[in-house]
Order: sequence, then structure tokens, then C-alpha cells
Amino acid sequence: MPFFIVMGLMLLLVAWLAGQPLLTELRRARIRRRPFPAEWREILRRRVPYVHSLPADLQLQLKKHIQVFVAEKPFIGCAGLEVTDEMRITVAAQACLLLLNRRRSSYYPRLRQILLYPGAFLVNRVHTDSAGVLQDQRRALSGESWSQGQVILSWQDTVDGAAVIDDGQNVVIHEFAHQLDQENGEANGAPLLAGRRHYARWSKVMAAEFAKLQVQAEGQEPSLLNHYGATNPAEFFAVASEVFFEQPQQLAAEHPSLYRELAGFYRLNPLSW
Repeated sequence: MPFFIVMGLMLLLVAWLAGQPLLTELRRARIRRRPFPAEWREILRRRVPYVHSLPADLQLQLKKHIQVFVAEKPFIGCAGLEVTDEMRITVAAQACLLLLNRRRSSYYPRLRQILLYPGAFLVNRVHTDSAGVLQDQRRALSGESWSQGQVILSWQDTVDGAAVIDDGQNVVIHEFAHQLDQENGEANGAPLLAGRRHYARWSKVMAAEFAKLQVQAEGQEPSLLNHYGATNPAEFFAVASEVFFEQPQQLAAEHPSLYRELAGFYRLNPLSW
């Protein structure tokens, strides 16, 4: 084979390897240019009323994200559940709320698949009691996020969470907040921020709010944030994210510093909707 042809092929190979992110973005751009299916619009109308509270520009953004998310992320039905477009779009719409206004979304890069159960699913956990004794526990869960690349959801809880848009409880937002938290390793309540300078303030605000919720939980005091958020910093971030999207007025009034941190992280201000 002539030398110039060999060199040309090598240069093409190098360019192709170096351009993998570019190729991914070009493929995503093609997906975003497709018309949003009318039947998907109907699913959003019926199943995800939150979408209609968004400004028009964010609604358009969300629909483009949904198209890419559904094209890239496999859904697997469990316990006999047959996954439908209604399920895919309902989950994707809520998951993609967390990606709005990002210049170039990575679409949960560590997420490989979404597992859907018909309802709450049982998991076995090893629990250490107050005496230090290990005990096996079986719990019914509505959702889980694994750092290995899976999100597990109850379809019934997904539907219920989407139906009521202002109760501060949304299992999809909760579990996909964990996915954002897990982009840099195990979930610890400190997701990837815009720059290093943001971490000191984030840590200060989150630590203070987490400690406050722990006190409220221990004393069984009423709180805007679910007491489950007092379990650890990762759960606090996920619980706070649910409230940020679904009860922004209350969060801004009762926890203004927390609201500002979340608004900065999510690049959104739900108060303006």
C-alpha cells in the first residue's frame, strides 16, 4: 500500500479517536433536531403535569433532552413488567429536569440502564444495631441509585410522584440527584460543581442545613425536608433536590441559603416559573 495512503489512514484513525466526544455530540444534535412525537407530548400532558409549569424555552429544552435520554439509556422491565413508551417518557421527563440549562449535558455518563418494577421492590440489607450486632433486613423500596450504573424505580411510585407536583416527594428526582452525586465517585452530598471555588460555600451551607435536619429528626420536629434526609449527606442532597423542584417557594422562605446553593448547582430558579 502506498505510503501516503497509509499515512492518511493513520491520520484518519487518530482524528476519529480524538473526536469521540465530538462524534457523540454530533449524534445527539441529530437526535435533538427530530420532531418531538405527538404521542410523547400526550404522555407528558397526562403523566408529567410539572412540564406545563415550565417556561416555553425550558419546555423545548426538556423535550430535546428527553429524545437523547430515551435514545441512549436502556430500560429493563423487572418482575414481569413490560416497558412501554409511556414509562420511558415519564421517567425521562423527570430525570431530565435536573439537566436543564447545562451548556453540554453529559446525560448521566455513568448510568447504563434503568430497571423498572411494577411497584415497591424488596432488597436485602445488612444493618448494624445499637449493640453492634449485624442483622439481615428486608426492605421495600420505591427507588435506588447504584454507582455501578443502574437506577431502579417502582413504576407506581414514579407515577404517583409525577402526579402531584407540589408535595416535595418525587422518587425520580431523588434517585437521579444521586446519579449526579455519583458522577465523581460514591454519593456523598457533594456533586460536581462549576468550579473549585464553589465547594467551600457548598460544604458550609450543606453541613449546617444537614445538622439542623438531624436535630429536627431526632426530636421528631416538623420540617419542610423529609427526615429521611438526615440519614447521611447524600440523602440530604437528594431530599433537598426534591423540595427544590416541587416546593421552591417554601424552600426559599425557610432555607434561603440552601435554596441559593441548589439554584446555582441546577442553574435554575423555579421561583420565576
